[in-house]
Amino acid sequence: MRTDSKERLQALRQLLGQGRLSTQDDLREALERQSFTVTQSTISRDLRKIGVVKAIDPQGRTVYRLPDEGSLAVTGGALSELVTDIVANPSLIVIHTRPGSASLIARHLDQVRPAGILGTIAGDDTIFVAPAEAKQLSSAIQAIRQSLQSAG
Repeated sequence: MRTDSKERLQALRQLLGQGRLSTQDDLREALERQSFTVTQSTISRDLRKIGVVKAIDPQGRTVYRLPDEGSLAVTGGALSELVTDIVANPSLIVIHTRPGSASLIARHLDQVRPAGILGTIAGDDTIFVAPAEAKQLSSAIQAIRQSLQSAG
């Protein structure tokens, strides 16, 4: 069994480049077939370390992607198609997405920063967006919608 972390990360990148694996268990099994000893927690740490995002492939499946693969283009349309709802309270914007799409959309928002948003926190299908100014929530939501419509 192989244990070198650099070799494992390289093998993981190659597997992700194929764009077919959609669960951490799939990744673990594929790495084990290459003689790596890994656990689900090792896979999770490695995915965070190399900045992997979840994306939607052309068949509509959620898959893991490397961030430099142009993962915004794999949606086959505007990112806004992955958003189901955008709501806000007096200080926070919450975006609901199709399952598995939140990290892809949050990554876009963190890169583009429409309306000067401060940042995002993404789960599987929910994103918390910290606006630059609570007084400007409606204009921030509008800027987010426009940004998502033009991306993809």
